[in-house]
Amino acid sequence: MLSLLRRITQEVTAAQSLSAALDIIVRRVRRAMRAEVCSIYLVDTNTQEYVLMATRGLNADMAGNISLKADEGLVSLVGRRAEPVNLEDAHIHPSFHYLKGTGEERYRSFLGVPIIHHRQVLGVLVVQHEDKRRFDEGEEAFLITLSAQLAGVIAHAEATGAITNLSPNAIPSGSDFRYKGIPGSSGVAIGRGVVVFPPADLDVIPDRISTDPEEDIQDFYQALDAVRQDIRRASNRISQHLSADEKALFDVYLKILDDNSIAGEVVRKIQEGNWAQGALRQVIQAHIQQFNRMDDPYLRERASDLRDLGRRILSHLQEKAPNLSERFSEPSIIIGEELTASMLGEIPIDKIKGLVSVMGSGNSHVAILARAMGIPTVMGALDLPYAQLDKVDLIVDGYLGKVYTYPSEALIENYQQIVDEERQLEEEYETLKDLPCETLDGRRLSLYVNTGLSADIARSLDRGAEGIGLYRTEVPFMVRDRFPTEAEQVVIYRQQLEGFAPAPVTVRTLDIGGDKALPYFPINEANPFLGWRGIRVTLDHLEIFMAQIRAMIKASAGLHNLKIMLPMISNVAEVEEALALIRRAYAEVKEEGYDVKMPQVGVMIEIPAAVYQVNELAELVDFLSVGSNDLTQYLLAVDRNNPRVADLYNSFHPSVLRALYSIVDQVRDEGVGLSVCGEMAGDPMGAILLMAMGYDVLSMSSTSLPKVKAVIRNISMGQAQAMLDEVMKLSHAEAVTQTMTRLMREANIERLIRPSKTNNVD
Repeated sequence: MLSLLRRITQEVTAAQSLSAALDIIVRRVRRAMRAEVCSIYLVDTNTQEYVLMATRGLNADMAGNISLKADEGLVSLVGRRAEPVNLEDAHIHPSFHYLKGTGEERYRSFLGVPIIHHRQVLGVLVVQHEDKRRFDEGEEAFLITLSAQLAGVIAHAEATGAITNLSPNAIPSGSDFRYKGIPGSSGVAIGRGVVVFPPADLDVIPDRISTDPEEDIQDFYQALDAVRQDIRRASNRISQHLSADEKALFDVYLKILDDNSIAGEVVRKIQEGNWAQGALRQVIQAHIQQFNRMDDPYLRERASDLRDLGRRILSHLQEKAPNLSERFSEPSIIIGEELTASMLGEIPIDKIKGLVSVMGSGNSHVAILARAMGIPTVMGALDLPYAQLDKVDLIVDGYLGKVYTYPSEALIENYQQIVDEERQLEEEYETLKDLPCETLDGRRLSLYVNTGLSADIARSLDRGAEGIGLYRTEVPFMVRDRFPTEAEQVVIYRQQLEGFAPAPVTVRTLDIGGDKALPYFPINEANPFLGWRGIRVTLDHLEIFMAQIRAMIKASAGLHNLKIMLPMISNVAEVEEALALIRRAYAEVKEEGYDVKMPQVGVMIEIPAAVYQVNELAELVDFLSVGSNDLTQYLLAVDRNNPRVADLYNSFHPSVLRALYSIVDQVRDEGVGLSVCGEMAGDPMGAILLMAMGYDVLSMSSTSLPKVKAVIRNISMGQAQAMLDEVMKLSHAEAVTQTMTRLMREANIERLIRPSKTNNVD
């Protein structure tokens, strides 16, 4: 059964159009269940009617031409209940409604299951028999399982406008196609899309119109020949270590490469208009699907051989392709299945207008980086047909998490007004640069910045930052192909310390693991967020930890503005061990003759266990800094990078607010510094609540700083505390944000956060 489900799903995924995919479903399900009828009804999003889209057993001519109202018939009953309906005799059910012309009158038994994607009913899958009999539990379970697997495929096809042709270069008719994602970084971007993808990964290669088919064909044949040579060299190099049977594998590879049918298919796809890489992906995937459908296990295994060869050819094609940075003649909107920091690092910053990532959430590191650079970003746009959007006009709405493709002139004009209003707000922010961040009644709040790149220094100082609340040392580790030496780290940290001297600079020790990986130090775990990360890694590798601490202290020579922060602390023993090592490193550096002072040491409160040991931790260290991103993630048991549960990740969840308030309460009289360095600190709504709780230092991205300062300077501490009192009584995160939005509007400060027209565009 599992094999059958897999094969049906693979066939549907490989279909070139929505109608073809639906036809595969009804044909294969009818045969698999030995049913006399199988039909698919999809919901028309405009009318909410259930339209018969495909059928085997009923009159196929009626597909696309007849429908059931939202409250009419058994199909709509399945949709309304969002659960299966299994009937021995459908005709006697009070909801039965006969669709004239379908030939349905002779079929008595009925089993309908909903097709659900992200809690939304997309349609209903139905099987029927002439005789009166109830479908058994196994048949019902099979249909439920299949509909769950197919829901994503159908949702993706419908997201393109339910067009009947999903071929690579087809342009949808109409305009203003809207896709919903998750706000990643506020702002609006209007421009053309450029699709980016990781190297040598066939699955993510987009389709793109070839600018020179003849050159593409020539490049393809050169890549093909290069792979042949690679395989022959590999065969010769290790032939003496292989048996005759094992050596035959190389011959199989060469035979596949010499198969003119595959090469010919790629060439034809190029001649039809697709570029070489897209044509290769189409052909290789089509053949892989064929192998996967075969019953013979040996032949099915050939699918992996073909995939391997496809990647080899692709890597040679990509060697000839222009560098990523060369593809940008003008500022563009970058689109990818899963954008990474390394991808962004290859693109000149002045060429990035906006970002759209199919995967990830608003608290993915790419989104955090985008906020730091002030780039409008949408994350988690799961249904976006990203591979088809190269050189397509787009609008990215980072406020509401929406992406529009093929926007109309009217929509562009509306969003251009928002861009113009954003520019005016930026000019207002500019006047605040040298003014203190204090409330109308004189309460002072210190605004620091989170940094990771040397370029952040000038940008942060230009926006009036008073210090660095979090310097992410993993960033310079991630852009190298090895661990940086102690001497290299001294230079890196000195830049940050000098740039802000005499203001304090809080340097976090290496925080890798979870979703932050070093290419040269892979950590493969089943559950990385509960695994080996942060302080756990560095205490297990003293050579890494000691080199880093020594480098930090050396870099502070003569400046004396260093603060060291330890991440992912879950118990007192970790802090005691780390402090002993820091003191040892300080003594060693001092002995070497450096003019240094013992730096202040603090810990991050980002694990629930630390929340309940705040008092004990405060007795050991000089300051505490709450990492609201991870604290929210761990309190709510939500992976912040998983778009499927991203809507559950909310820093304004009552449990998170109560934990944050509890931390302040526990250390109020301890004389220890207390700050927040997560993304919540850079949200003006969050900043108001945190200030009201008693946090006196907030650290954020440099682009968030002017907004937070503008809001704080326009309210009193009394107003902020009244807002906090009101929301702390609430039991829903949505109620908190709605209440805060209303209170900020009444206080006339919402206008300082985002352009007013963002409330009117849809």
